[in-house]
Amino acid sequence: MTADLADVTVELRPAVEATLAAVGIGDGHLSVELVGEGRIRELNRDHRGRDEPTDVLSFPIDGPGPAVGPRELGDVVICPEHTADVTEAAVHGVLHLCGYDHEVDDGEMLALQAGILAAMAR
Repeated sequence: MTADLADVTVELRPAVEATLAAVGIGDGHLSVELVGEGRIRELNRDHRGRDEPTDVLSFPIDGPGPAVGPRELGDVVICPEHTADVTEAAVHGVLHLCGYDHEVDDGEMLALQAGILAAMAR
């Protein structure tokens, strides 16, 4: 990872923390990785059956129920080349780790995401 990507990853910490606070998770582990187009395409193909690059993927470990001790939330993988806003992608990915799914809900996840981003902009 280049120094520039490492700096971006560190800058995402406030977005990740704001997202976890918004959903009531105070103790847990997760990783955020920035990857190139080839890697995100490979992950998307292998895990979602879509042979194309995407902006963000999430790989949850713990389920949405209660956990004993710190949660093992999982991994968020972001391709900066395919997202207009890396911070938004981080919030989106963390929400997926926390059990939200905009593909099946009635807009709750995307509304929560917008609220988190708006609060961060203040």
